Amino acid sequence: MATIERIRKRDGRVVPFEAEKIANAILKAFNATGTGDGEIARRLTAQVTEILEKKFTGRIPGVEDIQDTVEEVLIKNGYANVARAYILYRQQRAELRAAKAMLGVSDDLKLNLNAIRVLQRRYLLRDEQGKIIETPSQLFRRVARAVAAADGLHGATDLSGTEDKFYRMMANLEFLPNSPTLMNAGAPLGQLAACFVIPVEDSMVGIFDALKTMALIHQSGGGTGFSFSRLRPAGDIVRSTKGVASGPVSFMRVFDVATDVIKQGGKRRGANMGVLRVDHPDILEFITAKVKEDALVNFNISVGVTDAFMEAVKNDEEYDLINPRTGSAERRLRAKEVFDLIVNMAWKTGDPGLIFLDEINRHNPTPQLGQIEATNPCGEVPLLPYESCILGSINLSRMIREGEVDWEKLRETVRNAVHFLDNVIDVNRYPIPEIERMTKLTRKIGLGVMGFAEMLLELGIPYSSEEALRQADEVMKFISEEGRQMSVELAEQRGSFPAFPGSLWEKRGYRCLRNATVTTIAPTGTISIIAGTTSGIEPLFAVAYIRNVMSGIQLVEVNQTFQKIATRRGFYSRELMVKLSRLASIKGVEEIPEDVRRIFVTAFDVSPEWHVRMQAAFQRHTDNAVSKTINLPPEATPEEVRRAFLLAHELGCKGITVYRYGSKARQVLSISPQSALTPPEEKFIRAEPNYSGGHPGGEEGY
Repeated sequence: MATIERIRKRDGRVVPFEAEKIANAILKAFNATGTGDGEIARRLTAQVTEILEKKFTGRIPGVEDIQDTVEEVLIKNGYANVARAYILYRQQRAELRAAKAMLGVSDDLKLNLNAIRVLQRRYLLRDEQGKIIETPSQLFRRVARAVAAADGLHGATDLSGTEDKFYRMMANLEFLPNSPTLMNAGAPLGQLAACFVIPVEDSMVGIFDALKTMALIHQSGGGTGFSFSRLRPAGDIVRSTKGVASGPVSFMRVFDVATDVIKQGGKRRGANMGVLRVDHPDILEFITAKVKEDALVNFNISVGVTDAFMEAVKNDEEYDLINPRTGSAERRLRAKEVFDLIVNMAWKTGDPGLIFLDEINRHNPTPQLGQIEATNPCGEVPLLPYESCILGSINLSRMIREGEVDWEKLRETVRNAVHFLDNVIDVNRYPIPEIERMTKLTRKIGLGVMGFAEMLLELGIPYSSEEALRQADEVMKFISEEGRQMSVELAEQRGSFPAFPGSLWEKRGYRCLRNATVTTIAPTGTISIIAGTTSGIEPLFAVAYIRNVMSGIQLVEVNQTFQKIATRRGFYSRELMVKLSRLASIKGVEEIPEDVRRIFVTAFDVSPEWHVRMQAAFQRHTDNAVSKTINLPPEATPEEVRRAFLLAHELGCKGITVYRYGSKARQVLSISPQSALTPPEEKFIRAEPNYSGGHPGGEEGY
């Protein structure tokens, strides 16, 4: 009997036959049903091989021939349920291959379809004709090589080991850096930072210098934050022209229009954070600036509040509005009325959020360089003027082994990630010299997480539970301690950040530290789509929804952990998944066992209090800030927003953003109306391609 030596792939290539791959596929099908072991898989593989050798004597079997034979052997041996799991997997892979072929991407890492679409649109390099010229693995290799080159600046001669280490953690989707690094490392542009704060000085030259810098940053894929608090209020005098000032909000409109025009080189939309202190005379105009949905569409806005203001709110007292030009009080407002206006606008539109300036500056690592007045677009990185920050996130869903956290793997990933992010600072090409100087003065990095909700699901922990808060505390404390230890070791080799003398860290007894900040919790956005996991520290928004993948193609997207459990426990069906894609909560779905429903908590199952408590749990062990959306159902009241704002301040958060579902007409995730008048085929939760599982009204993180 002839031995099978080669097989024909779907693309026509002939490659060596590997029986081990068949055994692995069979074992995966058994695992999906919660049965079987390696020995059974090997025995069945031997039967498959024997049938192939008889059937294809003198011929080369194709992949489909082998898969058909696997199904035949599973059924013949009485494993019909395993055969169903195997058939389901084949169907899904076939759909995936067809859609990827339409996108024109050669996927050499077997990523999910939405990951491939995101990479195709924004990350993979193209030639001058616009044709994609790299695969996903080549992208990660390009980035790894470019970032590893920084080791050479510190005396290393063999960079291949560092490059391979960086490549593996990206290709395995264990860690991904912020989008500009993936887009631009090893490419001509070379700007790798995501987050910037640009000062806006109270002069025409200062304002338009800031605008020019913003344009350069947006062109390279970064996001910008501004405090407009130094600008004189509307109606104030302008001595040079004998005219009157138009005020901060009018200039924000100029920045907004410019952002719209730039469009960041076509790779993604520009994003800004606009901050105004609560004691600025134009604060009421600022709070209501986004009451119309087409206003300041490229801005998130946050009111910079102080402890004194929050105290005045609680005591129902008045407070002073200060003209920044003169430093004098102009008039007084009742703090509670201003706070009520903020609450009602946030309830109505999602804007403004709050940033707690005093809490931020209590933890400012370099107070000798100045006070922090603003953050990046999503609020997770408070920065000094002209600072930038390099971000990256660890995929916690990949840090689970046999139902427990793999602490050793997490430690190794944290250390490699800190090394990676510190290297990025050295190989980065900065938009202007002032940004390079400030960034290298403090060397801020922001290592965070994604897939936290997925981790909880794997561990069998409901998101809104004390156990989940303990898990958050334990994981983030570990990441913070290990990350800072790695920063100390890098400082011993390469030197501390130049602003270390006089810093908070020196006062706390550190001898050296490479980075003024090490940790951040970012919303992750598109990188969590690439990694195929949940966004940042957000809960699931839905167990299943319809993804608008591309023109004419819609797929039911099911949470991978739910699908695995449903298949293993025998309640998976295509019909059930379609049913779930119509529901924002699975609490009442009787086809699903009660213990599974208890674990698979979705965003609308989580009360505002639990959202805030989770944010605070991560903030306790985070150097920078935590980006988290307090997602509220449509029927939420302004009083719930008020309580969330007050609790965030009380628990030591550095900022807070709320979003009541449906408060914006345009959303990247929408739940179709469930009225009897709506046709059944339209009653689905629909997600746009760029929806990553967090803020349904926003677009992406940085």
